[in-house]
Amino acid sequence: MKYGAFDHVDFGAGSLQDLYKMRLALIEKYDAAGFYGYHQAEHHGTKLGASPSPSVFLAAASQRSTRLRLGAMVFCLPLYQPVRLLEEICMLDQISGGRLDVGIGRGISPIEGDFFGVEPAEGPAIYREYLALILQGLKGGELDFEGKTYSVANMPMVLEPVQRPHPPLWVGLGQPDATVWPAQNGVNVISNVTASQMRTVTDRYRQEWAAHGGAQDALPLLGLTRHMVIAEDREEAWAIARRAYEPWRSHFMALWDREGMKPANIRLPHDFNEFAAEGRAFVGAPDDVAAQVHACIEESGINYFIARFAFGDISYEEAARSVDFFKEYVIDT
Repeated sequence: MKYGAFDHVDFGAGSLQDLYKMRLALIEKYDAAGFYGYHQAEHHGTKLGASPSPSVFLAAASQRSTRLRLGAMVFCLPLYQPVRLLEEICMLDQISGGRLDVGIGRGISPIEGDFFGVEPAEGPAIYREYLALILQGLKGGELDFEGKTYSVANMPMVLEPVQRPHPPLWVGLGQPDATVWPAQNGVNVISNVTASQMRTVTDRYRQEWAAHGGAQDALPLLGLTRHMVIAEDREEAWAIARRAYEPWRSHFMALWDREGMKPANIRLPHDFNEFAAEGRAFVGAPDDVAAQVHACIEESGINYFIARFAFGDISYEEAARSVDFFKEYVIDT
């Protein structure tokens, strides 16, 4: 079992400079605590994401850590100039000493895509084309690629990644049928669904992996994320979680509410108690949370548990305390 951290880098109570300093300080905590990976979302035009260019933050994070794997979850491929992203991936893998993970996707928000002139109907095709270009470019040599949206000819790939044939790939998903391509291509997955729903995903992934000749001891990571607040006093932990959930949810829904739209397949209740009752947040004293984590792992069939320690207006001290308890009661047990 491996453990990681996920972060929207959503706006907190202080300045943006303070926010970035706090998150980089947490990177040091994750690294020292023995976490496997750190995954960062990409968002635009919303306080849900103060790191719209994950590459910039991950480059800084690579210099504040030595073991922690670092990755965007996800690079929203249709929003990029693909050759530039290809070169940035090579740079990040070199700067981090081969610790880069590459999350790939279209992005969940058509509103944000519209800021870049990407029509929702065009997104899937652009995503597939840019992914093919990037994977081809990471092989090295001269890059020749002809697509419907973008083409490049005779480009020397003078940059290369440390990890071959390319850094590990990740996708976000929540449905069993979506596991076929990742399982056939050795791609790691992350999800936000309930533990019982995740069991259908992990069972199907293992089935597809085995059918494609994959060895069980080489199974890619199957991860599930949960909001996390731990304190010695249960009531204090719950008070922090309720307080922080409100701005996080507000930031998550801001663009959708402004446009009178609802995000597909995402339901965020106003009441944090309801959110936690669905098993989507683990809050309480260390023993309580450790039991919830172990029960979730058993029910869901995952081999990678990813905590969200920093969200909303949670302070560095509050998040760092949760990390310390998580290390002692979960990672080290």
